[in-house]
Amino acid sequence: MFRLFAFITAIGFAFSANAQVRLENASFEGESQDATTPMNWHPCEMGTTPDILPGEFGVTLEASEGETYMGLITRDDGTYESVGQRLFKPMEGEECYSIKVDLACSPNYASHNKAIQLRIWGAETKCSKDQLLVESIVIDHNEWESYDFKFSTKMPFNYVIFEAYYAPKEGEIGRKGNILVDNISQIKPCRRASL
Repeated sequence: MFRLFAFITAIGFAFSANAQVRLENASFEGESQDATTPMNWHPCEMGTTPDILPGEFGVTLEASEGETYMGLITRDDGTYESVGQRLFKPMEGEECYSIKVDLACSPNYASHNKAIQLRIWGAETKCSKDQLLVESIVIDHNEWESYDFKFSTKMPFNYVIFEAYYAPKEGEIGRKGNILVDNISQIKPCRRASL
């Protein structure tokens, strides 16, 4: 009886691990420097120049995991930064997933000090932004906090995009803000949610 239980448990763990979607360099490790896209990521918006932090632009917060993390900004001309990654294993369509991300806002990021939000997109092709999967609250705290998000996919996605975006209030477009991102979990299947 114990062997049967152990076998079923092992099969369950194997299935669960196989269903997870892993991101490469999900804690944005690299040498601290400005205007540098982290390894395994690519820019998606025109003018995207993410920073590997801490140590640049007066940002001194230590990483929540590893040594470094990524900073993204929004600008007063209405532009914003986003980075994406091709998934080793695509997210399936009409499925529920969960993801955990550590987020903060720096009070000192050159002149980009306002609180903004993070958006996560699913994309069929590189940078196509086909479905908005996650929209965080405005991240106005200066220390790391972990956020658990659940979302449902409408179609299969080969890419995921992380985007800095303005606070969702009327008149907020054009604010100079920043969001710090670290320690992204694997994208894990969850119980099916309604679409």
